[in-house]
Amino acid sequence: MNEDCLKITTYFGERKRVGRQLVADALLDLYERHDIAASILLRGVEGFGLKHNLRTDTSLTLSEDLPAAAIAVDTRERIEAIRDEVALASGSGLVTLERARLQTGILTPMALPEELHEATKLTVYLGRQERIYRMPAYAAVCDLLYRRGIAGASVLLGVDGTAYGQRERAQFVGRNAEVPVMVIAVGDGETIGRVLPELGGLLDRPLTTLERVRICKRDGELIETPHRLPGTDELGMQLWQKLMIHTFESQLHRGQPINRAITRRLRSAGSSGATTFRCIWGFHGNHEPHGDRPFQLGRQVPTVTVVIDTPERISAAFSVIDELTEEHGLVTSEMVPAMYTTVGEQSRGSLRLARHHF
Repeated sequence: MNEDCLKITTYFGERKRVGRQLVADALLDLYERHDIAASILLRGVEGFGLKHNLRTDTSLTLSEDLPAAAIAVDTRERIEAIRDEVALASGSGLVTLERARLQTGILTPMALPEELHEATKLTVYLGRQERIYRMPAYAAVCDLLYRRGIAGASVLLGVDGTAYGQRERAQFVGRNAEVPVMVIAVGDGETIGRVLPELGGLLDRPLTTLERVRICKRDGELIETPHRLPGTDELGMQLWQKLMIHTFESQLHRGQPINRAITRRLRSAGSSGATTFRCIWGFHGNHEPHGDRPFQLGRQVPTVTVVIDTPERISAAFSVIDELTEEHGLVTSEMVPAMYTTVGEQSRGSLRLARHHF
């Protein structure tokens, strides 16, 4: 299958409840009931939202309610059918809706649509203990992407999720073999189009998505600033913008990990929010794929920081991020056609998709 799809993502505090149920459980139960093609629940390590309350794993008190995100992808029809239920289940969280292309089954060489030629984000959904040639599948995928010159890839480990409608969640006892993993890779569209058949040859049941992205910085080199978007489309629907910053915990800015410096600077500057996830494997630039290894000093794993805001605020946020990634990191920009958030009794935005060609 190769068709248009939607990706719906919800950001919330992991202890947040809706009624008597945790938001995380409510969302994943919903995705399981509707046999959603792929979903994953991610636990963040640091972040803040509209209330600017910092949640971080560096403080025992502040780590009691770390940020989390639930991501689900399927055909447009199936995601639109549950979109209102997702918004209701998210409580006071933030929900985004983004366009993508969903691929399952045999992956063949693709002539990508014109809008994906410039740069493309490829997301691959796997099981944690899925293996290829006696090595973890996520590591084999990263090795292939690295050899083919992809700009970067980060591997995020889920704690719950679905694949082809089948629910898999982490447990205290057990191998957790099929707990979902997602590999987020970024590269030019033509290279990713050519690598898809090789990727399909590695995986028994490939499930991937393709999205448009712009590469802004790579290893300190400024390629382009985030594309200037209007505040609304031609019909008055609000537009949003997303930055993703891929770094390693070992990469520092004035003695502080870059991802933590970004979160704190953006919070002080009044940005609407940011969330950082710790990865288990990955690469960007000339850094070979790797993660934590035994007997090393300090953590070497990749991190991904997500910032979503209005185009005007994103421009200001990028000025901060540009300064903090003067030597390291991979920074990308994307348009978000729909976002909805609630804080208390106030709501902002909607989940009606805006349209804008850029």
